[in-house]
Amino acid sequence: MRSWFYAFVSAAAVALAALTANLVWSELRPENVWGLVYGSVAAALLVAASALGVRRRTMKASSRLGAGRTRAWLDFHIYGSLLFLLLLLMHSGFSVPTGRITWWLWALSLWTVATGLVGRLLQKWLPRVLASGLATEVLYERIPELVEEIGSRAKTVAESSDEAVRALYDRMLAPALGRPRRRWIYFVDVTGGIQSRLKEFGYLRALLPDEEKTRLDELERLFRAKLEIDAHYTLQQPLRWWLYSHLPASFVVLALLVLHLYTVLFY
Repeated sequence: MRSWFYAFVSAAAVALAALTANLVWSELRPENVWGLVYGSVAAALLVAASALGVRRRTMKASSRLGAGRTRAWLDFHIYGSLLFLLLLLMHSGFSVPTGRITWWLWALSLWTVATGLVGRLLQKWLPRVLASGLATEVLYERIPELVEEIGSRAKTVAESSDEAVRALYDRMLAPALGRPRRRWIYFVDVTGGIQSRLKEFGYLRALLPDEEKTRLDELERLFRAKLEIDAHYTLQQPLRWWLYSHLPASFVVLALLVLHLYTVLFY
C-alpha cells in the first residue's frame, strides 16, 4: 500500500511539473499537444483502473495466469483513479467543459472518483466498528433469513412461558423481532445502547422461578442477537448504496470516454 502511495506521489509530481512547463511555454487547452497528452494518459489510466472489475470476475483464471494479487489491483485502482482525475482536470484546463458529452464525462468522472474514495473509507471503517462492539458476525444477504429464524424461535419460547414473560415478549420483543430495523444510533454507538434495553430482563428475572428464568435467558439471548443484527443491517447498508452510486456511474464514464474519443478522432 505504501509503495503505491509513493508511486502515486511521484507520478503526480511529474504531472504537475509538466503542467508548470505547459503554463510557461504554452496555453492550457484541451486541443493542443499538451492537452492531448494529458487526455490520452488520463484515458489510459481510466481503462487500466477499470480492469479491477475484470480481475474480480475472473479470479481463478487470473490466478492461473499469474496476474498478481487482488490487493495490488485494488491499490492501482485507487491511486490510478486519483491520477486519472488530476490529468482529467489538467486536460480540461481546470474548468467545466461546455460540450454536452465532455460535460457529462467530466462531471461523472468526478462523481465516480469521489464515490470510490467514500466506498474505500467505508470498507476500512465498517469492519473495525462492527468488530469493536458486537459478538455477532452476519452476512448482509442472510439478515432477513436470520431475523425470521430468531422471531420464530422467540415466539415459541414465549408461548411456553408464564404470563409475565409473555407480557414482556408482547410489549417489547415482538415489535422489535418482526423485521430488520435501521437505527441511526448505531453510527454513533455500535451497540445501540443494548445494555440499557436489556435492563427489563434483569428486573423481571429477580421475580421468576428458575424454570422461567431459563426461558427469559433464552429470550434475552435472542433479543440481543436481533439488536446486533440490526446494527449490521444499519451499518452494512451504506456499502450497498455505495455500489449503486459508484458502479453504474463508472460504466457510463467508460461509455462516454469511447464516445468522446470517437468524436475527437473522426470529427
